[in-house]
Amino acid sequence: MSKHYTGLLLSAVLSGLALAVASTAEAQTPAPATVGWEVPRTADGHPDLQGNWTNVWITPIQREEGRGPVFTPEEVAELEEPSGDCPASPGTLDCGRGGGQVDASLSGVEYNEVYWDRGSRVAVVNGEPRTSLITRPSNGRRPPLTAEGERRLQAERDFRSQFGPYDHPELRPIAERCVVSFGSNAGPPMLPNGAYNNNYTIVQTPDHVMIMTEMIHDTRIIRIGDGPRLPPHIRPWFGDSWGRWEGETLVVETTNLSPRQSLLGIPPSEQMKVIERFRRVDEETILYEFTVEDPVMYSQAWGGEVPFARLNDRLYEYACHEGNYSLPAVLSGARSEESERS
Repeated sequence: MSKHYTGLLLSAVLSGLALAVASTAEAQTPAPATVGWEVPRTADGHPDLQGNWTNVWITPIQREEGRGPVFTPEEVAELEEPSGDCPASPGTLDCGRGGGQVDASLSGVEYNEVYWDRGSRVAVVNGEPRTSLITRPSNGRRPPLTAEGERRLQAERDFRSQFGPYDHPELRPIAERCVVSFGSNAGPPMLPNGAYNNNYTIVQTPDHVMIMTEMIHDTRIIRIGDGPRLPPHIRPWFGDSWGRWEGETLVVETTNLSPRQSLLGIPPSEQMKVIERFRRVDEETILYEFTVEDPVMYSQAWGGEVPFARLNDRLYEYACHEGNYSLPAVLSGARSEESERS
């Protein structure tokens, strides 16, 4: 259900699948730990994180300025209430939350509502309906950049300004090119993208943890132990991740992040490190915590908490390139416009 799927491509099949997955994922919210519940364990004795999970929530990554850290019960009820002013009718699809009917015909449009899975529940952590997934700093927002961070960001803007956005494929976003997922879906840190496919499969062995992301089917391989790190000049997609167990928590440290894999629009420096913590808090929930450390780019470390709810359904292949004409179409369109002007 990518933006690269246009027209009638697989719409009949994917529509049913998207709605089924969405209804399953959205219906689940983290519940308090069950009395007497014990953490399930793998054969080697560590907490079992395996299975399918989702982090699709309507809680924003960054908090609205001036708002407190927790929604009131009335605000939660309003946010989670399906829109009642947009009844479905022939030729339309239910618009869901937020208004405006959407024409069900795919003629001349790229999407309709059947493709979206934005979530319908507020993220709840420790019984608190959170107003943002970022919790550190206390205002729930990414901290300001350093002077060097601002300089690097401006240098990137200045470099790109000499080109048009459709001059060549390398100028298009890496998600549009089917390289990695939209936003920071695959991580690190692993954050919902606000659109769809915020689902994961986790598999464990004694010396590895694999996290497969539905979005562009990215796969992170996390090695358990304290092996040799990659040299600083090698910076692959998703970085160099090593994990260790601290009691019931899997702690993952990632360095060597690719300079092209930005986080909330900010590219990482060569010193960026992301620390992630995965902990089973009940049968249906993994509490995921993250901390971003990059003294070159940010004025302070920052992080947050994201509940991962069990997804009692399958993950379906996100075939990003199959039948995808977006990239050649936009580039050929730009060449056509250039020839008309010449």
